[in-house]
Amino acid sequence: MRLTICRCEALMAGSTPGSGIRNRHRNVHEGANALLLLTLLTCTLRCSECTKASNIVLIVADDLDLDLGGLTPMKRTRALIGDAGVTFSSAYTVTPLCCPSRSSILSGRYVHNHMVHNNSLSGNCSSKAWQAGPETQAFPVYLSKQLYQTFYGGKYLNQYGASETGGVGHVPPGWDQWHALVGNSKYYNYTLSANGKAEIHGDNYEKDYLTDLILNRSLTFLEDRSPQRPFFIMLCPPSPHSPWTAAPQYQNNFVDVKAPRDGSFNKPGKDKHWLLRQPVNPMLNSSIDYLDNAYRKRWQTLLSVDDMVEKLVNKLEDIKELNNTYIFFTSDNGYHTGQFSLPTDKRQLYEFDIRVPLLVRGPGIKPKQTLQDLVVNIDLSMTILDIAGVNISALNMDGQSFLPQLTPSLRGGTSRSYFLVEYTGEGHVPEDPHCPRLGPGLANCFPDCICQDSFNNTYACVRTLKGDNLQYCEFADNESFVEMYNLTADPYQLENIVKKVDPTLLQTMNQRLIKLQSCQGKSCQDLK
Repeated sequence: MRLTICRCEALMAGSTPGSGIRNRHRNVHEGANALLLLTLLTCTLRCSECTKASNIVLIVADDLDLDLGGLTPMKRTRALIGDAGVTFSSAYTVTPLCCPSRSSILSGRYVHNHMVHNNSLSGNCSSKAWQAGPETQAFPVYLSKQLYQTFYGGKYLNQYGASETGGVGHVPPGWDQWHALVGNSKYYNYTLSANGKAEIHGDNYEKDYLTDLILNRSLTFLEDRSPQRPFFIMLCPPSPHSPWTAAPQYQNNFVDVKAPRDGSFNKPGKDKHWLLRQPVNPMLNSSIDYLDNAYRKRWQTLLSVDDMVEKLVNKLEDIKELNNTYIFFTSDNGYHTGQFSLPTDKRQLYEFDIRVPLLVRGPGIKPKQTLQDLVVNIDLSMTILDIAGVNISALNMDGQSFLPQLTPSLRGGTSRSYFLVEYTGEGHVPEDPHCPRLGPGLANCFPDCICQDSFNNTYACVRTLKGDNLQYCEFADNESFVEMYNLTADPYQLENIVKKVDPTLLQTMNQRLIKLQSCQGKSCQDLK
């Protein structure tokens, strides 16, 4: 239900019956009493149909995959959010990298509209242009206008806190409590912007472990909040991003776990774009040992996120707010560990990097549902603002609300059938001194000089799910490379079928891509 804050008590403000009124003004007194009684009856009728607006919690993990079993260690998260509500099986990011994806979540816009292309300042990550533009129209700004009490904790954008863009003193608009990590994900030895002031943290688990710290501060926020107003909490733990530092009590978990060996694991990228044709295949044993170790450590870090979810849900229940709170759990992008012989990273167009978990519980949502409706991360902001009672039709956002898919009483909304994926590759102009044979223009060349990114890893894709289950991608490289996959016949995207499909289908997909790349606001919403 779309709920707004009830104002009936405001109508009752003023003098109590008879106060300051003398007997000689008895007629006036009786008239005032009658008016007050009428007001009371009107308020009672109105307030019987309204209540405090719903609270909202959004938890965004960092690099949490879905395709490779990322949710497997998170038993309590799946039970307390997924089983208590909806699990979306077709949730995606519109770009498979941290800063652009988080910018899309906050702004509700595709990359070509918020213009944050990668994790660098030159790529607009937390840049002055971002701060002066999309950040001023991010969804927390509208929540604040709806009188929500707002809390942020954890990783924000990879370049947040840079001295060139205001340092830790820059607190984005819309936040009442701001506890944001400076820079990229860390678990210890980091700087936090605590409401605009630098806070230096060390390596003491009880005091500094970031996942626990932001949880504890959110619990304090809940204790100190005004019960008369709704709240919004956004928690962005570093898990399971590198350096994969688990809490002490979890460092010996999953010692026998290895990365999945099925699908595209250790397969050559023979018919794929240039970067995918470079890795050694089969992978070196040292690369496999590295990715198996990363896989285990990622799971270990997620156990603290599982603790976070449980403690937060328990707190909401203790303060009697759980039944009036929507909780969203998702990730900024997926991840790969050995797919197409790439050891560990994201940034690729394939399902393992663009498909993300999305679990939601809240008022009016029936438990134990799995929905196949296509949802993308630019839809989160619109859905959150829809819950908050904002007139979302007036917003300059590219996403659409999926609240109608969540709540049976609001069924009737139309879900999208295709969406846009955009990515701008990063590389280094000089050669990597550790991998001189590779030449310039590459990045993230580890382990064993296997590079995860390059300047020519720049692409745009249209991904369709309704009707034909297809992906069509065009690269901005000197080959004008094109990839296309039928994911019904080939769910692991092993065969590029661009040379085998009907040219009219290629033209259709190309035209969809062109329209998506130029859409803005409502024109993006209309492309369904």
